[in-house]
Amino acid sequence: RETERSGFSPFSPGPPSSPLLHSSDQQVAAAAAQEGQNSRGVKRLPRLLMATLNDSFLADLDELSDNEDHVPDEVEADLGDLEDDVDGDFADIEALNYDDLDSVSKLQKTQRYVDIMQKVEDALQKGQDVPSYGITLEDDPEYQLIVDCNTLSVDIENEIIIIHNFIRDNYRLKFPELESLVHHPIDYARVVKKIGNEMDLTLVDLEGLLPSAIIMVVSVTASTTSGKPLPEENLKKTIDACDRALVLDLDKKKVLDFVESRMGYIAPNLSAILGSAAAAKLMGTAGGLSALAKMPSCNVQILGAKRKNLAGFSTATSQFRVGYLEQTEIFQSTPPSLRIRACRLLAGKSTLAARVDATRGDHTGKTGRDLREAIRKKIEKRQEPPPAKQPKPLPVPDSEPKKKKRGGRRLRKMKERYAVTDMRKLANRMLFGVPEESSLG
Repeated sequence: RETERSGFSPFSPGPPSSPLLHSSDQQVAAAAAQEGQNSRGVKRLPRLLMATLNDSFLADLDELSDNEDHVPDEVEADLGDLEDDVDGDFADIEALNYDDLDSVSKLQKTQRYVDIMQKVEDALQKGQDVPSYGITLEDDPEYQLIVDCNTLSVDIENEIIIIHNFIRDNYRLKFPELESLVHHPIDYARVVKKIGNEMDLTLVDLEGLLPSAIIMVVSVTASTTSGKPLPEENLKKTIDACDRALVLDLDKKKVLDFVESRMGYIAPNLSAILGSAAAAKLMGTAGGLSALAKMPSCNVQILGAKRKNLAGFSTATSQFRVGYLEQTEIFQSTPPSLRIRACRLLAGKSTLAARVDATRGDHTGKTGRDLREAIRKKIEKRQEPPPAKQPKPLPVPDSEPKKKKRGGRRLRKMKERYAVTDMRKLANRMLFGVPEESSLG
């Protein structure tokens, strides 16, 4: 019945018309079905259908190729420019020599770097000027210099990372395990410059460069390392890279000192909470006051945090991740058990103060001092001991009449369950003066 409803029977001369096939395709399919009455025609039916589908697909591809011939000239020009840009980028990458330090590190030779450092040195020698609150912050040239200094400090940090990778790749042949023991780039550069090509680290004094525990681990690891002495040329490149990284670190400190000396004018509320030094470091790492104001407090909390390597020691006494906020006076004066709470409070209030300073809401710093006082009160509140438990006096005997316990269905059921029945009374009954009959059965 279903074959009759569908209009197609295995004994019918042709297949039903399909909306997916064109009229010509339907005619070919009908002819193939007519031929399919014999066994050879049945075998040819799938082949003919595939042939018609292939023809339709080829026709569609021809139409697409015809459309591609009419591409506008502007699109062709854009595609040509894109290909030229890609080829130029690949050419620059191929021309870059990773064995040459000057081709890897180019920041110190840029005119922008030289100009900003010259202005910073002149400003540090001249001293701090009287701030001019009459003009807007964006029009003040000193503020523009501070913004440039914040951007430059981020660029210096990135350049130090690039030089650190260069030093690590060259010194890996001498001491491959050192990069997993000393993570900070400046510390790594100092240690590499101190060790040099020396294979016996007992002759090298690393005191003052690393903690005592890390020095011990480095010495033990160096005694079993598989590294070999570097050639003189590679060693010279590595030492030059270390010197360049240390010079960049000194320039970064100069920039931060300049920003710190102007923090009372640029960010008075943030300086009132954290102090000028910590506020300048936060601004330098974040990339400016506006960037710091847009940053969430959870990210402000870890700005400047170093990756700590315990070298197999216990993590029970290790400190949580905290950056420049640990250098503040509030954090240092807080007991260790409450420092996590204090760090979160400092991060949240510092973000609010940075937003006030970014909008020039209060140039007197009163908002920052109020926020600092609020942090202190919350920490002091946390340090207060819990209230002592007051002794509860005993009640006066028979001072109040006994309360009648309420009865109910549960109480009645319980009394009925444990009540002495008449049968139990008769079972335990004994007459006076009459001997009891007993048996030992």
